[in-house]
Amino acid sequence: MLGLICVDVDGTLVGTGNTVRDDVWAAMAHARSLGVRIALCSGRPAVGHALDYARRLDGDGWHVFQNGASIVNVGSGQSLSEPMPEGSVDALLAHADATGRLLEVYTDTDYGFNLPGELAERHAALLGLPYAPRDPSSLSGPLVRAQWVVPLGEQAEVMAEPHEGLSLHPAGSPAMPDTMFISVTKAGIGKGYAVKKIAQGYGLSMDRVMMVGDGENDVAAMNVVGHPVAMGNAVPLARAASRYTVADVDAGGLREAVELALTL
Repeated sequence: MLGLICVDVDGTLVGTGNTVRDDVWAAMAHARSLGVRIALCSGRPAVGHALDYARRLDGDGWHVFQNGASIVNVGSGQSLSEPMPEGSVDALLAHADATGRLLEVYTDTDYGFNLPGELAERHAALLGLPYAPRDPSSLSGPLVRAQWVVPLGEQAEVMAEPHEGLSLHPAGSPAMPDTMFISVTKAGIGKGYAVKKIAQGYGLSMDRVMMVGDGENDVAAMNVVGHPVAMGNAVPLARAASRYTVADVDAGGLREAVELALTL
């Protein structure tokens, strides 16, 4: 039996209806009752639905948010988060205004954005938050991440633009299939970095850790664990990084992954 299961949200835990299957919740609860730690490992921030998921999965445990930029213990509130480099957010916001793109800026538990409108409103609903436009300059506390929210066809253009000293983490959501979310973090920060920190904190070697994911931003974590699992709906890069493949998110693939973790 493994000691830690790390779980992506969009396309892994949550399917096309932005909901979690009952059998998946039951499998997770069973694993936790046997002493297996469960860590959310998401691009989403530690607010709204993602925070609720983390508390239900492992209420006194460590979880990865914002593609590794935000590592939070949802029981104690302790944070191991990595702030953005000085001046980087201002530069990103200037570029966002020049290109007319939506850019979100995050602390551990709050966010603002530069371009109110339908796309920002849809994303707030996906996150489980009220739509409340807020200027990023009004945020208090360390800024840990920025995120481009763009139409699917603009991904390649954004990824090709210079982001010096920063790392990009593209991901989609089955609940917003026409949109691409491209997280921007301090260089070297990602899900793999964060999963290793959590495993170390639990005293677990990486050969006792599973990562279940479907997106390009999950590959960094899949590459550092002993048991990488790709969902049936995973992108080719995630499939290539996997050791096992399960059913797609809407067919309960995550339940299969948890059942596998209990036999290893």
